[in-house]
Amino acid sequence: MNLCELAPEYIRAISPYQPGKPISELAREMGMDERFIIKLASNENPLGTSPLALEAMSKALDEVALYPDGSGFELKAALSRRYGVTSSQIVLGNGSNDVLELAARVFLKPGASAVYSQHAFAVYPLVTQAVGASGISVPARNYGHDLDAMLDAVTPETRIVFIANPNNPTGTLLAASAVLRFLERVSPDVLVVLDEAYNEYLPNTVKADSIGWLKRFPNLLITRTFSKAYGMAGVRVGFGLAHEEVSGLMNRVRQPFNVNSIGLAGAAAALEDVEFVKRSYALNQAGMLQITTGLRQLGIEYIPSYGNFLSFHVPGDVKAINQSLLKQGVIVRPIGIYEMPQHLRVTVGLESENRKFLKSLEIALGLSPETTSEAQPEQITAIDPEIVTGESA
Repeated sequence: MNLCELAPEYIRAISPYQPGKPISELAREMGMDERFIIKLASNENPLGTSPLALEAMSKALDEVALYPDGSGFELKAALSRRYGVTSSQIVLGNGSNDVLELAARVFLKPGASAVYSQHAFAVYPLVTQAVGASGISVPARNYGHDLDAMLDAVTPETRIVFIANPNNPTGTLLAASAVLRFLERVSPDVLVVLDEAYNEYLPNTVKADSIGWLKRFPNLLITRTFSKAYGMAGVRVGFGLAHEEVSGLMNRVRQPFNVNSIGLAGAAAALEDVEFVKRSYALNQAGMLQITTGLRQLGIEYIPSYGNFLSFHVPGDVKAINQSLLKQGVIVRPIGIYEMPQHLRVTVGLESENRKFLKSLEIALGLSPETTSEAQPEQITAIDPEIVTGESA
């Protein structure tokens, strides 16, 4: 018998998560200069990384021969100051995906189930299946979470409900009152994982006081990340906030050095970089307006988004249109795995990147006589000369 056949069937049945195509991969495939390629596929921050984080990470390089602080004392202290929680309520992760997996390892097992929405983040079913639990996907309402239907889907075997707010890849947002009502109605025996990876991109007027809810709901886990607004996707730092009994269990199964020393230093410094988050928020607001205006001019339907990305409906052959974009040096994200085969998702980039995307899409759709099949795509500058500023996120 093949050794791999002895692995649990639910492990062998997993379809691995497919990340966005790297710039280097497209350059190899197309024989293209990397300088002429823009990646708008993985919801990364087009401004780069928080300057304060970069400075702290640079200094931390002097100690990479040493193991990182397994407890993450300094980062937890910074998070405690920022969010008014105790260090015992914090779980650090190798990105927020790691925190999601820790929750699944602690609270799910064969025979248990997790509830999540159709079109929700692909990691939820992955971490559920990886521990042999059953996933219950609830049909979406207008591409967003139907919380009433999700509550009805909870069974005596349900141990976790995953809620993404805003949701990736659709960008939909649940009203704070709706989430609070769900927490009040769901069984206290069910852990509610509130994934707020894109929280920094929300206007203050629609932000929920989710961290304040921790005092009322011992079954609430909030996950956030430094990968998006803080621009630290490459060093993988995320965190969870929960009741200390929940975080205590998760920390029992957490690898002691799951966050590296570079990431720990950068994340602690990034929390202090309020100005960088303001710039990131303002740039995203302006870029979202630029893209939505351009899509409307092209007659393309899209899903209004509260993240730093936008999913839009593609008429015709999605694969052919995506391939045309790739040939023009524009990487976006096909989202057929989210049961959205006629949609593509684009990350909001710099003004010049957004402009290039819209022009390339126009060509791909056959709405422009211009062709780029035999010419190198336009080179995009790393940072626009003027960065828009605006109110705090």
